[in-house]
Amino acid sequence: MKKLTIADVAREAGVSKSTVSQFLNKRYKYMSDETKARIEQVIKELNYQPNGLARGLKHNRTYMAGVIVGNLEYTLSIQSIRAIENELQQSGIQVIICNADENPDKENRHIDMLLARKVDGLIIFPTGQNAEIYGRLVEEKFPLVFIDRLVEGVNTQSLLLDNEMAVKIGIQELNEHGHTRIALLTLPIGEHRITPRVERVSGYKKGMEEQGLPLRQEYMHSVPREEIFATLDGLFALEEPPTALLAGNDIVLAEMLRFVNARGMSIPDDVSIIGIDDAQFAHIYNPAITTIRQPAADIGRQAARALMSSIEERDSAVPIIYRFVPTLVRGKSVQSL
Repeated sequence: MKKLTIADVAREAGVSKSTVSQFLNKRYKYMSDETKARIEQVIKELNYQPNGLARGLKHNRTYMAGVIVGNLEYTLSIQSIRAIENELQQSGIQVIICNADENPDKENRHIDMLLARKVDGLIIFPTGQNAEIYGRLVEEKFPLVFIDRLVEGVNTQSLLLDNEMAVKIGIQELNEHGHTRIALLTLPIGEHRITPRVERVSGYKKGMEEQGLPLRQEYMHSVPREEIFATLDGLFALEEPPTALLAGNDIVLAEMLRFVNARGMSIPDDVSIIGIDDAQFAHIYNPAITTIRQPAADIGRQAARALMSSIEERDSAVPIIYRFVPTLVRGKSVQSL
């Protein structure tokens, strides 16, 4: 049986081969709905299967993209990846997902592997410690999109939460409930100053000032996960312990809840808690934890679209930083004093 070609589809649909090619590549900009419907119907009737390899060779593309995640434990990572994959697959692009575990050497190896596979572009939640490699990709106009973090000296498409606003929302919510002794815990800022952690500490300082609350250094801590218990013990041993805690991300929130359970404390009677990042476990905890949600799915979709735009317009892509607005999701973890 003769193998069907684009020419066969074009003849049956009464259009040119280039129009069928545009349809297969999901380029509908100048195509009428009637033409799209007709081509789609002919493809179904003929049971035509496009030759992906031939299409890739013709356009000098593999129709594959790489996604390198800084840490798969984060709620943002999981929700964003799902949205990225869905969006890219709708455009016929397959996704290879890698986890760097916050390890720059591992991230470097992933980049080398993905480039060797000739992916059309990369979406990276950067560790921040491979600036030279990122910079080289930008210089070569390789399609590159960052999520969640900025890297000093690297200008590329970047999408992240308005982190300062997120903390300010939490402080305002706590202050409106009568809390003035508010502590912030984040994971370590690190040598390369991980963007969300830096900005959330900055937002805490600005938010306390804007609310007219005293800024106390002993209430601000950026520590490794394994030191969170000891840090909380120290906070509650203070002469004036905090009445409320802000968790810098979902990992810190999980450790705070473990601490509260281990010490036999009650939320919100003994301490009020708000978590930044809308972790699913926060809503099934008893009581439900108030969180600051970042639109992870929207961030993922927009990152995928930014990457596709960079692939299509490789020589004219403009590096833009997109900031997403956080929202307060009220639970029952904040007590009115």
